[in-house]
Amino acid sequence: MSYVYHDDIKKRLRRIEGQVRGVLRLMEEEKSCKEVVSQLSAIRNAADKALAQIVAENLQQCILDEQESGGDSGKMVQEAIELLVKSR
Repeated sequence: MSYVYHDDIKKRLRRIEGQVRGVLRLMEEEKSCKEVVSQLSAIRNAADKALAQIVAENLQQCILDEQESGGDSGKMVQEAIELLVKSR
């Protein structure tokens, strides 16, 4: 099975990468803790959204593949939920 990662998720991750560089710059400039933490929180939220999007998009394909092969798609859903819960 191959996984598909669309350009929009790649763009989202590149934005996160830029945000991380921005936080490092804030730290090098000795900006306030509040500014750094605020930006880190934004990064975490963006990463959570990217994670959810990746799981959702691939879950849909996994369920279709599992159903075609006569497997248990409910198990696939449970595994996806566990992945999301574990990531937090």
